[in-house]
Amino acid sequence: MKILFLTHAFNGLAQRLFIELRDLGHEVAIELDVNDALTAQALALAKPHLVIAPFLKRAIPERVWSAVPCLIVHPGVPGDRGPSALDWAILEGEREWGVTVLQAVGEMDAGPVWAHRAFPMRLAPKSSLYRREVTEAAVAAVTEAVDAFARGGKPVAAGELGAAARGRARPLVRQADRAIDWAADDTLTVLRKIHSADGFPGIRDEILGRPVRLFGAHAEGTLRGPVPGGIIATRHGGILRATRDGAVWISHLQAIAPEGGEPTLKLPAAEVLGEALAGVAEIAYAVDAPPHGETWRELRYEEHGDVGVLHFAFHNGALSPPQCRRLLAALQVAKARPTKVLVLAGGEDFWSNGIHLNAIEATGRPADASWESINAIDDVAREIITMTDRLTVSALAGNAGAGGVFLALAADRVWLNRGVVLNPHYKGMGNLYGSEYWTYLLPRRVGEKRAREITERRLPMGSHEAVQLGLADARFGHDPHAFLAAAIKRAQAMANDPRHADTVFAKRRQRLVDETAKPLDKYREEELERMKLNFYGFDPSYHVARYHFVHKLPKARTPYYLASHRAGARG
Repeated sequence: MKILFLTHAFNGLAQRLFIELRDLGHEVAIELDVNDALTAQALALAKPHLVIAPFLKRAIPERVWSAVPCLIVHPGVPGDRGPSALDWAILEGEREWGVTVLQAVGEMDAGPVWAHRAFPMRLAPKSSLYRREVTEAAVAAVTEAVDAFARGGKPVAAGELGAAARGRARPLVRQADRAIDWAADDTLTVLRKIHSADGFPGIRDEILGRPVRLFGAHAEGTLRGPVPGGIIATRHGGILRATRDGAVWISHLQAIAPEGGEPTLKLPAAEVLGEALAGVAEIAYAVDAPPHGETWRELRYEEHGDVGVLHFAFHNGALSPPQCRRLLAALQVAKARPTKVLVLAGGEDFWSNGIHLNAIEATGRPADASWESINAIDDVAREIITMTDRLTVSALAGNAGAGGVFLALAADRVWLNRGVVLNPHYKGMGNLYGSEYWTYLLPRRVGEKRAREITERRLPMGSHEAVQLGLADARFGHDPHAFLAAAIKRAQAMANDPRHADTVFAKRRQRLVDETAKPLDKYREEELERMKLNFYGFDPSYHVARYHFVHKLPKARTPYYLASHRAGARG
């Protein structure tokens, strides 16, 4: 069946649905929702049997939904209407929420229902819920809806679904609806309010006299402060603020610019506050220290017998130079331990997405900052590649993109959670060449020809395709916790294998053979020579693309590599 995706952005949910529907044999084209004229044009070019809208910020034009059935993916239970479905669910402490696939009609979110799925709510940021529970529910519901449509089925009015249709029309959540009263709100309330605005738009607040938006809230189980709202400590760029009955870590802030001022970026909280934090204590937490109550830290190392596990949960999977240095130090801690296998677990939402573009943009010297960033992550990749005294595993519970994918390939084995989406390419960021030793790591897995194809096509890849192509070694599990538990068991089996010593010896010998044929330093030198042109050359494509990306500027058209229906219309 020919399906046209109409979406505000090709986000994680849209990518996952694109992969799943293509795997089922459907022909899927993508059109970004830029304006009504381009949407109508896309409809004429694609001639779809069905339009699916996985992520929209405005209504589908009547001339579109009246011409072709259009299915809306709504992150709410049947009967729920409005643009803030998930926000309200978090704010109101819903124990169960859902995703509804409904047909577009004249009224927003009022159409009949094709399918719906429920899921239990975690106490978690909106962005995390969206990437995991909402996405999994959407895959199941959309698959059911498409199958029903193909069989000639019909949708039903929400009112006919009985108790499942418990939703209602609700307005856009305003800042006033989730404003924090630090003197009155308990920790749970503060967490829910910040979680409800995570990703976008953030919670408006004032810290040390500075108007800001709050992002990335994490509970603290031990540390306390005398004044609600006061800053107790810092850690890894985050700040710890006292609540009425406890404390919360806030990892990121966005300064609110005065009207007409320069746009600002979401950055580590301590970086935004700068010198205003003078005198606030930095409370470190050793990477291998056992947990003492609930807290927040980006890096954590633990052992399960002969298996070491290194967790690195960086915000949105992005790695700044300081984070790379901390990760490198953590790898060296792990390397000093007498384990047989090291599992690189990443984070549950993202394994890694490569260099930190927001941090680069914020420096005001993007070329130099880009150079520093790529060298810092290259150092991490080299540390993993040259760890020849044990076996290494990249266990991806969450998505990975660009340099993060190739960083994962530095390990001996790559295991994927079934729902993981990979974007193994750089070109979408202004024809960026990329480093992380990808010219060594990717061809050794898939061959030179296939490596070129993967990096040139610029499309997301699911776990099934990744294993088929040899980019990854195995896929299993669904839930990140279950996946990681299974990954540790597999790693223990590797450690206990009687052939383990022989396997490590063979790995060490192959590294020497590869180094003799072409030193790692040579791969890095060649990659960085190309990237120097991206950063310092006459072509500004990378800098333009990065600026548009970090400031979330809408595209003027759908890129041709996404809009397959426009390929014949190029001129």
